[in-house]
Order: sequence, then structure tokens, then C-alpha cells
Amino acid sequence: MSDTAPIRPDERFDEERVAAYLRTHVGDLVGSGPVEFLQFPGGAANLTYLARTDTVELVLRRAPLGSVAKGGHDMEREYRVLSRLWRAYPPAPRAHHYCDDADVMGKPFFVMERRRGFVVRAAWPDEMRADSTRRAAVENLVDGLCSLHSIDADEVGLGDLGNPDGFVERQVAGWRGRWEKAQTRSVPDMDRTGEMLAATIPDPPATTILHNDYKFDNVMVAADGSLVAVFDWDMSTRGDPLIDLGTLLAYWTDPSDSAYPVLAHLAVPLVPIMTKREVADRYAASTGYDVERLAYYEGLALFRIAVIVEQIYARYVAGQTEDDRFAMFEPVAPILAHAALTVLA
Repeated sequence: MSDTAPIRPDERFDEERVAAYLRTHVGDLVGSGPVEFLQFPGGAANLTYLARTDTVELVLRRAPLGSVAKGGHDMEREYRVLSRLWRAYPPAPRAHHYCDDADVMGKPFFVMERRRGFVVRAAWPDEMRADSTRRAAVENLVDGLCSLHSIDADEVGLGDLGNPDGFVERQVAGWRGRWEKAQTRSVPDMDRTGEMLAATIPDPPATTILHNDYKFDNVMVAADGSLVAVFDWDMSTRGDPLIDLGTLLAYWTDPSDSAYPVLAHLAVPLVPIMTKREVADRYAASTGYDVERLAYYEGLALFRIAVIVEQIYARYVAGQTEDDRFAMFEPVAPILAHAALTVLA
């Protein structure tokens, strides 16, 4: 089964212009022949396309349609990280070129290498039927995060990425502000969660490179469960590493969680394969970081996910995208807010 599809009508672009741009700026990769464009239809934020010629396949990444939140969908940041990180972190695809001219594709975009494997969302592929293979996949997912947090940012030229001082405090304030701008209706539990997060900010155990949206459907795995790639680095920065672990646990689908109705149709259940406690213990054993206050970070992650989904839903309500998948996002923020309160309590 192909992982690409024809481009959705409202997400098309001037293919001849983009092909000409690629021949001019990455001609050593694409050559001079025809360029075919397809779309990777998964995901709900940034737009990802395949550029294919007789000799190569490349991936193009650009921000979504309509206005975007400040600091989000940052293609220049993602390009910068991926153009350097691949040397020290093999799961990071190599980025080849960044285009800051929005006239070429509608918004700035970058070009990166293609990786092949499985992005596991609502169902496991037939090639990964064995329990041992699925266990290997989730173990490698956790180990991939541990490896990322062990990298010296200075050694890969990312020592000035972001501002780690007061990172969690700014995260809380920033996501509360984004909620105020994005909300399409009043959700009291979101307000209460924001207040609790602001009042109990923990001290970070370290400063590391952060992916800042690390989860199972942002990685690619092989049929044997090995980690092929980690995608979606547009929010990457430096800061408290438990932000990444909290995000991973927020998406670590458990049929007994109150957030499960939101994630059930988007992600395979992971708790039956590895419990959240096992994830935390495996991470702590590898990194040496204290995870005693991990519930705070999971609550923050659930709050942040609610805001992100609401931002996407708000674009749909405003008519900035015609993707009907986003209509189902209307009840998500209240459900995730309740889940966040449960975790924080």
C-alpha cells in the first residue's frame, strides 16, 4: 500500500514553478527530467509532499494553509535542525535546502531526504503482526528519545537553538495565550488546567535538545521494529527534557484513559505493549534523570495538544481549509482538558 496520494485540491500549488525551482537549487539531486508531485496525506498540521523523478524521491515540507500561530510550523527552524542533526542522530532525515520565498510554493518550504518504512497510526501494518516486533518498536521509540537527549547541542551546531532559561514557564504562558486566541467556545477545564500548570512549575533536571512533539506517529519504523526516522521538527528547541517524555506519555494510548476516545481512531493502543510506568523507568535508567514529577509534564502535554487541535479546528471553522477530517475536532479540547486535570490531580 502506498503512503502517498494525489494532492488534495485545496492544498495544490504551481507544480511547474516548484519543479523549476528544484532544478535550479537542488539540480544535482533532481536532474533535468520531469518532476511528479504527490502528497503524504497523514498528519493534520504541516503539509508534506513527495517530489519524484526518474532517479530520486525527495520530500517537501511547508506550513499549513491559512494563518498560523507565532512560533509554530517553523520550516526555517526545522530545516536548520535537520541540516545538522543527522550527523549525530541517525533517525533525523537530512535536510538539503530551504526556500524562504513564499511565492514559489505559497509559503516557505524545505527539501529533505525520503526515508522508507511504516508510520503507525490507527493500525499496525501486517508486516508487524508479532508481539515481539511491536514490543521492539515501542522500546526503540523510547530509546530514540533517550539518544536524542544525550546529544551535545554544541557539537552539532545547535548550541544556540532556542532559549532554555525559564523554558517550561514560557511554555505554559505561551500555550495559555494560544488557547485564548484559538478557542472557538468557552472550556472551563482548559482555564483551570492552565492555572494549575502556572502555579506548580518544576525545576528542570537538565537542558537538552528537544524534539517538542515526540510521539509514535511522528516516527517511522521498519518491519523488524527498528527506528527508521523521526519527523516533524518544526517546534524543536533546547530545554527541559521531560517536556518530550511528558508528550510521549500523553500520546501513549491507554484504553482506560479519559483521553482515549480522542486518540483511539488515530493511534494504536500502546499500554498493552508497554505500560507508562515501564516507559518512565526505561527512560530514567538510560538518562539518569529524575522523573518523580512526570505527571506535571504529561498534564502540560495534554493541555498543549488540546490547544494545537483547537488551532487546527479554528482554521476549519474559519474556512481556511476544506479538509473534512477537521470537523471531528470540535469536542477534543474539553476531553483533553478533563484528562489533563485528572493527571495533574
